[in-house]
Amino acid sequence: MTAAVESVGPQPLQRNVISVRQLLGLVGLAIPLYQRPYRWTGKNIQQLFADIAVNKDKPSYRLGTIVFHRHGARDSEAGVRDIVDGQQRTLTLLLTVRALLEKKRAKLAGEELKKELAALERETAAKLESLRFKSEVSKANLRQNYEEIVRIIEAQEFTEEHITFLLHRCEVVTFTLEDLSEAFQFFDSQNARGRDLEPHDLLKAYHLREFSESDEALKAETVAQWESSETAELAELFAQYLYRIRNWSRGEQARYFGKEDAGLFKGVNLESSARFPYVQPLRMAHCFVDEYQRHYSRKVDRSAMAFPFQLDQIILNGRRFFEMTAHYQRKVAAMREGAGDHKLEERAERILKELDRYEGRHRTGDRYVRTMFDCLLLYYRDKFGNVEPSRAVEKCFLWAYGLRLTQTRVMLASMDKYVQGTNLFRVVKDAIRPSDFLHFPLPKVGVKFENAVAIKELFREMNYAE
Repeated sequence: MTAAVESVGPQPLQRNVISVRQLLGLVGLAIPLYQRPYRWTGKNIQQLFADIAVNKDKPSYRLGTIVFHRHGARDSEAGVRDIVDGQQRTLTLLLTVRALLEKKRAKLAGEELKKELAALERETAAKLESLRFKSEVSKANLRQNYEEIVRIIEAQEFTEEHITFLLHRCEVVTFTLEDLSEAFQFFDSQNARGRDLEPHDLLKAYHLREFSESDEALKAETVAQWESSETAELAELFAQYLYRIRNWSRGEQARYFGKEDAGLFKGVNLESSARFPYVQPLRMAHCFVDEYQRHYSRKVDRSAMAFPFQLDQIILNGRRFFEMTAHYQRKVAAMREGAGDHKLEERAERILKELDRYEGRHRTGDRYVRTMFDCLLLYYRDKFGNVEPSRAVEKCFLWAYGLRLTQTRVMLASMDKYVQGTNLFRVVKDAIRPSDFLHFPLPKVGVKFENAVAIKELFREMNYAE
């Protein structure tokens, strides 16, 4: 084993190069609750063992990197080692040892190798016993991959030489940190070298570092909620909704959400920011909501108060950022499912039904227009709630789908230009009461695109088509 100590943030970073045998013998290995499900498939298993077969004649072979968050003990060899990065690989290696013990050990000729596997059985039994997965995805993939591993190791070409190479000459590089936010920061920086991180990945690392000391106990739970969301779902939330609404409401373009735009979701840290007057209302709301939740009366009335987030407000760094993300995930999901739309008038209900079923809705341009509609409706509801819901649906529809009928081809550039031309996001932003938005005049449109028949008929019925 080789070891080194580097500097990362305010604390030292311990780096080791260890064999698979040493990795599986480490005490305190654990899969934290915030980890995503185990998603390796048979394809990953085949690739791993193909690499072992190709490289078995080399002095050593690196399988990758594992990042640990160690806590619970000062002793460097003790405590719990939560796997922040490398879960898929580590679980697969544990499955491999289990398969070797159950299917291969009795057939081995080498006594030393048998003794080594017996030692590994003692060292890994507790680890395997402690792993309990709630995710059905994890359970299914673990079962399927175990069967795939058994097929590979029972094949005649998988020899004792392969086992020895795997245990002793296959290595991993481990990085161990004692602060969770620093571990995530390091994980993200390491992954950035191998793949292009999504902007929301960078925001996660940033806001973990922004947690106040008083919120440290909530960090693992907060990350668990974030990691329970699919990457694609988070990417869509930020790129399609949060980014576009924030930019359009300021009169700016919003075509692509990239890493350079991550600063749009970095704001103020209420613990460390100066006492500027503009921060005081945010600090008051922050403290009041927390005090309300902690009050002894909540044990009686069981009520709860959510922070009053707004789509265009200043971002609160740390815990509130993650709460805001979860808040708007729920709002977007509710809007898609039609929650809260049961009191709509007949025409508004017809509009929503037609948008979900009309022929051509999957065209690229039509999807852009639907994004405009969804974002504007979400922005209105975020500010004024369920006031005049039917008129809000009609207004958002007439404004957004006016672009569809007047353009034979809708592109990202045309969407941005249209928003900046008659910017109803700015109208919502500046509105004092719902009527300021609902009474905003819209012109009739000249229909140039004849392929959206259902949309055209609705415009004619509402007397907005020339």
